[in-house]
Amino acid sequence: MDGARDDLEKLEIELLLQGLNAWYGYDFRDYAYHSIRRRILHRVQAERLGSVTGLLDKLLRDPACLRRLIADFSINVTEMFRDPAFFLAFREKVVPILRTYPSIRIWHAGCATGEEVFSMAIVLKEEGLYDKSTIYATDMNAQSLQIAKAGVFPLADMRKFTANYMRAGGKDAFSEYYSVTDDGVRFRPGLLKNVVFAQHNLVTDGSFNEFNVIFCRNVLIYFNKPLQEKVHTLFYESLGLFGILGLGDKETIAYTKYADRYEEVQRGEKLFRKVK
Repeated sequence: MDGARDDLEKLEIELLLQGLNAWYGYDFRDYAYHSIRRRILHRVQAERLGSVTGLLDKLLRDPACLRRLIADFSINVTEMFRDPAFFLAFREKVVPILRTYPSIRIWHAGCATGEEVFSMAIVLKEEGLYDKSTIYATDMNAQSLQIAKAGVFPLADMRKFTANYMRAGGKDAFSEYYSVTDDGVRFRPGLLKNVVFAQHNLVTDGSFNEFNVIFCRNVLIYFNKPLQEKVHTLFYESLGLFGILGLGDKETIAYTKYADRYEEVQRGEKLFRKVK
């Protein structure tokens, strides 16, 4: 009986994802099943509904419920200078390459609430590269982008962010980049002077520029293999020759059709240079 119940639940989830795609144009059908299932069941419980089918019925009639589910699906687990050794490698190995360029275009794909965008802006500022750089920060979730644009984060996070910054090779006092307000910690607006925020869905949207650097960290792990391959194609086609691809700690280009078209920038860190 448990097997039949599991099969029914899987069918309900498939119908829900098909409905989202057909009615709203949101395509989550190639997200990793166990991750998407967990988020859907959380929303069923949060909406006090009895089934996944009940959630689909509500989604088709209640835009507010849709926004809540999209927020559940968004990947917002992030922090400033996450994996400090990665950012240290970027500073030591990639920045010297970027110095040779007359202008720099960087894409943060799936930027969530913007912590890594601010991290990049700080590195570029400290290395004297910010004024000739443009950072394109994209995410499918409009609410996350609004948080990123505001640049306000919890004061309680600053101890962790400061430790990460120092281990990532930070050159100044981290507190110089923000001020404490009633709402939390507000980062200096000048850090966003050359940042362009826009909605972009890695599942359905294509390339929009040629980039010197693309960061997409801890997003691909939520996709199934065919979707990962599709997104790797998007990134490969969006990177200029000798461009840099930065991935999350548990992500890789190994076992993709592009594996031999990149070289590691530094062993052990997920920074890859497009060489052909």
